[in-house]
Amino acid sequence: MSLKKLNIALNSLEAHIENHSVSNTKISNGNVAWHIDHSLKVHNNVMTALQKSDPKTYKNNFSFLGKLFFALGFFPRGKAKAPKHVTPPDIILKEDLISQIEFAKANVGTITSLQKNAFFKHPLFGDINTSRVYRFLEMHTNHHLKIIDAIMKK
Repeated sequence: MSLKKLNIALNSLEAHIENHSVSNTKISNGNVAWHIDHSLKVHNNVMTALQKSDPKTYKNNFSFLGKLFFALGFFPRGKAKAPKHVTPPDIILKEDLISQIEFAKANVGTITSLQKNAFFKHPLFGDINTSRVYRFLEMHTNHHLKIIDAIMKK
């Protein structure tokens, strides 16, 4: 995976900000804003964790589940619950989405300057280092973009 693909995914999220209030409870309990906000919180939290991590403490403990989903290239819907620190607030302002997307776009370029074993701890997959982070962020963002697209079809 690449920086280019990750930027395309971020641009797609940004393009949906204008539809932030659209919802379809047959598809998701969250509206478009919820999925954008969650995706950006994940992205920005991952980037912060990578930047603050100590590469010397990285463990190559990538789980079977992580290997399976990375090989498949997607996450199944409705199987995981977002951790509290990346759960959107009840009220999501368009301005907050815009500031989060700007932060995400600024942050994504820093991945190449990080050490190979800068990492973040994923609750199901284990430690994800810089060599896997593009794939993770792209898959996660695309997972939510698919849900947004389904919400938009109504």
